[in-house]
This record gives sequence, C-alpha cells and structure tokens, in this order.
Amino acid sequence: MKYRRAFIPGGSFFFTVVTEGRRPVFTSDDVVEVLRCAFRSVRNSRPFKIDAMVVMPDHLHCIWTLPPDDPDFTTRWRLIKTWFTKHASPSLRSVSNPARAAKGEQALWQRRYWEHLLRDENDYARHVDYIHYNPVKHGLAASAIDWPYASFRSHIEAGIYQSDWGQSGIDLEGIGRE
Repeated sequence: MKYRRAFIPGGSFFFTVVTEGRRPVFTSDDVVEVLRCAFRSVRNSRPFKIDAMVVMPDHLHCIWTLPPDDPDFTTRWRLIKTWFTKHASPSLRSVSNPARAAKGEQALWQRRYWEHLLRDENDYARHVDYIHYNPVKHGLAASAIDWPYASFRSHIEAGIYQSDWGQSGIDLEGIGRE
C-alpha cells in the first residue's frame, strides 16, 4: 500500500510514533537520552525545528516545523528510528514479533507513524496542548510540569504557559495559553 503524505515546505506537522507492541521502552533517563541523541544527530544533517514534544513510555508525540527547502519528514523519521535502534541497549532490541524476527528485523518501533499537517494557529495550539497534557491524561503525572520528558518547561520559560497549567482533573477547554 502506498501512503499519501503531505510534504509542505516550511509546514508544521504533529506526529505520533509508537514502539512495537506498545512496549514501554522509554522508562529511564538513560534511554530517553539515547533518543535525544538520535534527534540531535539527525537534526545536524537534516535540520528541522522541534516545536513541542513529549516522550511517554511506549510512544512519543511531537510537532516539527520543516525547512522550506527540505520537507522530507519520512527520511528524518527513518534516520531517527535507525540511529536509536543501533545505539540503544541490546536488551531493548529483542524481537517479540515472530514475523519480524523471521526477517531478521529488530522490532523496536512500529513501522508506521501518524502525521497530521497543522492547518492553522488554532490547530497548532490544540496539538501543543495535547502533547503537554498527555502524561496527565495517561495517569503518569499529576500535572504537566511533573513529567520530565516533555518540552513543557521550555514553554513556561517562553511565557506560553503558566506552571500550574495542565493539572489532573481540570477541564482544559478554554484553559491554557496566556
């Protein structure tokens, strides 16, 4: 099956990338640091801006803005996944999927990912909020500021959020950006 993807020069995209079988891979500072290194390595050779990001135990969400002269996010994701897989602990590279094991693949990531072209400022803002509230939604943190693997703190420093934004039990409709 051939997927149609929107390659928009200079566009901003929301992504969801999931580990194979939703295995909780990103459960330690060391593993998340390897992921950060993968992003840094790829950004050095194929620049893009990470506008917002959260790393959860079994998936990650992020928003990228791509440069006008190179809107190819598929190659960037392939390079990030490959770099991480090669540099991650061998214990993380074990294959639980028999079909992938038969092909000699290291199944750390699901093959596909979700991307969404952000249409306007409101769409962009809603997805940034979604990213930062995700750890609270999944019961991993009582407040967005409590989750260590997210861009939320940098958004507070930039004046986009107040530090008490995104607490559990709060209806986020109409709350947030100051």
